[in-house]
Amino acid sequence: MTIEAELTVQTDDVRTSVGSSHDAALLEFGCDYNPEQWPREVWAEDMRLMREAGVNLVAINIFGWASIQPKESEFDFEALDAIIELLHQNHIGVNLGTGTSSPPPWLSTKHPEILPVVDDGTTRWPGGRQAWCPSSPVFRRYAFALTEAVAIRYGQHPAVKLWHVSNELGCHNAYCFCDVSAGAFRRWLIARYATLDSLNTAWGTAFWSQRYSDWSEILPPRLTLSTSNPTQQLDFDRFSSDELLSYYIGEAEILRRHSSAPVTTNFMVTAHITSQDYWQWAPHVDIVANDHYLDHRLASPLHELSFAADATRGLALGSPWILMEQSVGAVNWQPRNLAKVPGEMMRNSLTHVARGADGVCFFQWRASIQGSEKFHSAMLPHAGEGSEKFSEVLELGAALQALKEIRGSRVVSQVALVFSWEAWWATDLDSRPSEDVRYIDQVHRVYTALWELGVTVDVVQPGADLSAYALVVVPCLYLVTDRQAQVIEDYASSGGHVVVTFFSGIVDEDDRVRLGGYPGAFRELLGVSSEEFQPLAGDESRALSSGARGHVWTEVTSLRGAETVASYESGSLAGRPAVTRNSFGEGVGWYLGTQLDAEGLTQFLATVVAEAGVHAIAPTRGEDVEVVIRRSDDNDYVFVINHGDAEAELPAQGFELLHSSAVDGALTVPPGEVRVVRTAHSPNYDTVS
Repeated sequence: MTIEAELTVQTDDVRTSVGSSHDAALLEFGCDYNPEQWPREVWAEDMRLMREAGVNLVAINIFGWASIQPKESEFDFEALDAIIELLHQNHIGVNLGTGTSSPPPWLSTKHPEILPVVDDGTTRWPGGRQAWCPSSPVFRRYAFALTEAVAIRYGQHPAVKLWHVSNELGCHNAYCFCDVSAGAFRRWLIARYATLDSLNTAWGTAFWSQRYSDWSEILPPRLTLSTSNPTQQLDFDRFSSDELLSYYIGEAEILRRHSSAPVTTNFMVTAHITSQDYWQWAPHVDIVANDHYLDHRLASPLHELSFAADATRGLALGSPWILMEQSVGAVNWQPRNLAKVPGEMMRNSLTHVARGADGVCFFQWRASIQGSEKFHSAMLPHAGEGSEKFSEVLELGAALQALKEIRGSRVVSQVALVFSWEAWWATDLDSRPSEDVRYIDQVHRVYTALWELGVTVDVVQPGADLSAYALVVVPCLYLVTDRQAQVIEDYASSGGHVVVTFFSGIVDEDDRVRLGGYPGAFRELLGVSSEEFQPLAGDESRALSSGARGHVWTEVTSLRGAETVASYESGSLAGRPAVTRNSFGEGVGWYLGTQLDAEGLTQFLATVVAEAGVHAIAPTRGEDVEVVIRRSDDNDYVFVINHGDAEAELPAQGFELLHSSAVDGALTVPPGEVRVVRTAHSPNYDTVS
């Protein structure tokens, strides 16, 4: 058994590998482990149960700072040494945290200046986690010293397969408004704009007498009596993401001086975390890792899970990635923390695998008995190893073992969805036409409709190469640069099909409105011009000639070469176009000038998908059955995940991996279960054969 077994990873376009203590073909199966919360006699039991479950990668020392540096002048590695050796002896790889995510009480007591300040000027105190200012040079000095000590001690240890910088950077402390952060913000602005004249132009400071005459006058967007300058807010979002990224890079550089093991941190590609532009972060990690939890505050948590997995794969440029955290059952931080029903954890986990993950890990191994997360589910629950939850963990471990041959394969897709954190920030600022238009909601609506059509989506950043796709969808891309818009226009001109939804192309990178009519940057591509937005109030809607209804948004649109696909049949815009199609070069640009109801949106996209020549893997499967293909050099692997309460049947030919059975003509998937079929490569994706 070699310790150099590989987990494929990617930095930019360079492939490297993470060692695994298990066979090279195994998928990673693991967890956060917090042995410091338990007496040592429990550790041996944990090793036995981890081996039984098939766990092969364990994250430790995530919150270890106070344990390994109990005082400023004292390091105590004895317990960490012991647990690393114990894991190594049990052939379990270590994902070693630097321990810097939350400072110990002695540090914030000695240096209260490291504590973060929120936009109203008040300090946030220790007692939770991440109580530190990302710009604080004092915090960085102590944190980097700890990182160096950990890296020197364990950098060459054969158990260490992966480095874990901090933890969920920006989850709580992404934005700090203290004077230290103000100085860092000014330095970032000087690097971006060089001159005050350039900044004043970009921020539009002629408005409301905001023109700056000295850099020292500029502050973070602290709480004001009125609305703040939107470009100032947008730049503070950019700065805050970059500031945390620079912190990550600082730790990563230390680790790479002392170790050849890959370095990463756990992203949070999810609907409720907006603070990091992960398109900028992804090139700096050796393997993309994501944390994801079902969010029952959303209308469709299941579809959001799939979107997050596809977006994480997009950050990895299509290469395999790791799910660093998810939950076995309930979390502890939502208003109502819903448990997962039997089989749901398996379906959630294999959805991530279907959409590109080569590793599935959980928070956490053993459920805590104290602290804020004591009611957060774990692989080993309070009820112990005889519980149904632990039985499900064993089943998942066996399933990942059965799927080991898919490792390194890639997801098949003919459709790209353009997604932008900058557009998210800008769209959701205040003083917009309608508070009902939220960026991520519009993205999820389009994604969900494609999901229900059986269409797998690649999530790409603005400006990415689109030539490999039959269809590109651009939802609510309110902010877009000239270059990014040109890439989309060139794609359509060369024969591509593009769908653009309302409130797209409106402003440039400085949140400056593009003159001449909406949708701004996409007017020529779409062959339309709108002169006024007319948002709808509350439950108000408009009937369309297609039979669909428009909600939330309408606008006064005139044709400039496009043809009407659907027009309004009620309200003041009756007879005007709501949905249009424009022949553009060799391709087509479609425009949705209103928010179609769910059924209408699905029907519209079905038409577009067909015209673009996109082959759904399993057409019209509906909201209950998810079908995704991963492709290796030799085979296709078809994942069929039945989320419904009725049996699903699909045409298929090949070998089903989870149950080791031949499939000859038809695949039956019982309610709530998953099947994975190895098949020959399919030239089209409309049948599973």
